[in-house]
Amino acid sequence: MSSLQSRVLVSVIGVPVLVWVVLWAPSIVMLIALCLLAGIGAMELQKCVSGVKRSELVGISAICAVFTVEWYYDRPAHMAFLFVLEALIFFGYAILKAGEVKFAQIMAGLFGSIAIGYSFAAFLRMESSGIHRAYLLLPFILSFACDTFAYFAGRAFGKHKLAPKVSPKKTIEGSIGGMAGNVVCGLLFAFVMDRWFGGSTGYGAMALLALLCSIVAQVGDLSFSLIKREFGIKDYGHLFLEHGGVLDRFDSVLFVTPVIEIILNLVK
Repeated sequence: MSSLQSRVLVSVIGVPVLVWVVLWAPSIVMLIALCLLAGIGAMELQKCVSGVKRSELVGISAICAVFTVEWYYDRPAHMAFLFVLEALIFFGYAILKAGEVKFAQIMAGLFGSIAIGYSFAAFLRMESSGIHRAYLLLPFILSFACDTFAYFAGRAFGKHKLAPKVSPKKTIEGSIGGMAGNVVCGLLFAFVMDRWFGGSTGYGAMALLALLCSIVAQVGDLSFSLIKREFGIKDYGHLFLEHGGVLDRFDSVLFVTPVIEIILNLVK
C-alpha cells in the first residue's frame, strides 16, 4: 500500500467515525475514545523520551493519562488530588529505581498524563457545559484545516522557511495559507450552524477565533516536532499508518481544544 493510499484509507474510515463519536455517540463512548487517545498519546511520548518500546514507566504514563480523562468525567472536583497523586507516583517510581529514571522521563510522564489528559478531557467539559455538540467538531476543523491548507500552500508557493531547525519542510507561505484556510473553514462552520442548527456565532468573531486557532495549531504542531527532533524519531507511532501516531495526528488538536474551550466559556 502506497503512502497516499494509506492516508486516504485512514481518512475514509477515520472521519466518519470521528463525526459519529462527536455528534451522536453516547457520552460513555466519547469517554472511552478519549481515554484511549490520551493513554496511547502518553505512551507514545514516554517511548519517545525513554527510547524504549515497553517499560513500567510507559504503562504508568498511559494509566495516569486515562485516569485524568476519566476523573474529569465523573470526579471533576477532585482533579487537584489526582494531579498531586500522579506527581507522587512518578517521582516515587524514580526514587525507587534509584537513578535509572531520568528527569526528562518524569516530566514526559507528568506532561503525558496531566497535560495530554487535560486537553482530551476538554471535549467532555465542553459537552457538559450544554453547548451544541457540533461545536465539539471545531477543534478538529480548526486544526486539520490549518494543517491541510498549510501543506498545499507550502507545496505551491513555499519559498521561505518557517522554522528550519524544527521542521525543515514548513514555510512562511504555507503558514499564511493555513491561516487563510482556517478562516474560510471557520466561516463555513458558522454559516452551517446559523443556517441549519440555530447557532448564533458572529462571522467576525468566528474569523478571529479561526485565525487565533491557526496560530495555536501551528505552535502545537511545531512543539511536538521539536520533541521528535530532540529525541531523533520520525513519528510517535503508527496507529494511523502513514499519518503516524496519536501525537502526530492530534498534536495541533491538543493545543487548540483548550483554547476553544476557554473562549466558548468566556462568551457563553
